[in-house]
Amino acid sequence: MANTTAELETLLSQRSLTDPQLLAAADAAADFRILPGATVLKIGGQSVIDRGRAAVYPLIDEIVAARKTHKLLIGTGAGTRARHLYSIAAELNLPAGVLAQLGASVADQNAEMLGQLLAKHGISKVDGAGLSAVPLYLAEVNAVVFGGMPPYSLWTRPAAEGVIPPYRTDAGCFLLAEQFGCKAMIFVKDEDGLYTANPKTDKNATFIPKISVDEMLARGLADSILEFPMLDLLKKARHVREVQVVNGLIPGNLTRALAGEHVGTIITAS
Repeated sequence: MANTTAELETLLSQRSLTDPQLLAAADAAADFRILPGATVLKIGGQSVIDRGRAAVYPLIDEIVAARKTHKLLIGTGAGTRARHLYSIAAELNLPAGVLAQLGASVADQNAEMLGQLLAKHGISKVDGAGLSAVPLYLAEVNAVVFGGMPPYSLWTRPAAEGVIPPYRTDAGCFLLAEQFGCKAMIFVKDEDGLYTANPKTDKNATFIPKISVDEMLARGLADSILEFPMLDLLKKARHVREVQVVNGLIPGNLTRALAGEHVGTIITAS
């Protein structure tokens, strides 16, 4: 390690930051896991929160019970209101960075509502600089709520086509799990998991319990349940090498997934 560290320090002082040898040395350096005992949950905006009390309240009860034995970072999706904003902003010819800001505002609204519902249990909503206090929240109450949209704002990378921000709440929650070195990433949706087609519109759709990113791409399923760029992030990840998609409308599913059961669909990096 000493030689690797010395080599990296020398390369950083002498080479371009895109130099292949420098990049290889940086990649070989140890990667510290900040919160290895925590799990990130992504609560779908359109699939769960937009359904209101009937969907959210049972999930709240499950989260409160689960935090007794699990450390939870709870991210929120943006949902239908963000889609409406995207429609208006795109018609006004506004750029992807502005749409990213609008999407973040809705995800934050959902996080605020979820945080208020969990407030009596001591679980708070944080954002921005507040994320630095996440370890304290987890140490005290085992859970914290955050808006799932990554804070790229005007600096978001535009998609190859159109102005819809490519990195949205699925990607934002996954990035937090990966950068904190968390042990698991669970997406809470309104379907049992991944299917060969949209089960809402195709009665012949077949459930897929486990699949790799490459298999999803080969079968044309890249944009079927999670945002496409999120799969690319998963494939390149160091710590979180698989994600789980569960139906949060079925009581007990989240609890079982947190316990390590194969509920829903597991998507692996390789």
